[in-house]
Amino acid sequence: MEHKYADINGIRMHYVTHGAGEPIIFLHGFPEYWGIWKKQLEDLGKDHWVIAPDMRGYNLSSKPADVGQYRIEHLVADIRALADHLKIKKFTLVSQDWGALVGWSFVLRHPEYVRRFVTINITHPALLNRDLRENAAQQQASQYMLLFRSPEAEAFIMADDYAFGRQGMIEAARQLGAQISAEDEAELIAAWKQPGATTGGLNYYRAAEIGPPDGQGSQGGSNLLDGLAPQQLQVCLPVLFIHGEMDPYLLPSGQVGLEEYVQDLTFRRIPDADHSVTLEKPELVTQFLREFMLEN
Repeated sequence: MEHKYADINGIRMHYVTHGAGEPIIFLHGFPEYWGIWKKQLEDLGKDHWVIAPDMRGYNLSSKPADVGQYRIEHLVADIRALADHLKIKKFTLVSQDWGALVGWSFVLRHPEYVRRFVTINITHPALLNRDLRENAAQQQASQYMLLFRSPEAEAFIMADDYAFGRQGMIEAARQLGAQISAEDEAELIAAWKQPGATTGGLNYYRAAEIGPPDGQGSQGGSNLLDGLAPQQLQVCLPVLFIHGEMDPYLLPSGQVGLEEYVQDLTFRRIPDADHSVTLEKPELVTQFLREFMLEN
């Protein structure tokens, strides 16, 4: 795998690339980095051109200080600029967690770039907004978003040598059978400890103003769809939704009505996976990706 940098959209983006052939771009979530996709890159890189960036604010990419630099229009522009930098006209986009919110937002704004779209656990932003505003169970499950937007968030994430990520992500995945090497664990923790990376990741939540009602006047939702006309919310390209059914943060109610926005939708459900599906079931994720790309 080759480590490279692209000076794009006012930032320096670090990315890893491997293989040759039809391009696939992978977008990670919070608190992650490019290496969350390592097993998919190794396998799919045998017959595809795979690219996995550190998104802005993370690991080895630039970390702008201004929260406004993490608004969705900048995150979407990063992906477009990376594709243009690599001279990629059309690609498969694979994404999870915050990467999938950026992924959906990219598909809605630049469908001409995307051949197929894969989202792990994250529903269409319009449906997420709906549930954050109207669904009491999802509102309860999303209380962490209000914490992540607060000034106390950095101290919470970094407490006890990043216990939040060590226990809530790494150990939780191991309890579900994930085989995470000591090297991969160390690399992930090193990414968390990059100067400014914790704040960079949290700024996604702050810039999106995402979350349930906050008791101070906000009705809940996000600004991820700002500037989009109703007809732009429709997705006409093939979409694969991989769902870890044990996810405590993103409830299945958010998938109700997804067919109204996505014309060509495939579901793959994993009963014994939760939020960190790529860590917990990497071989299954790769299998689903290959099947989806063969069929579409």
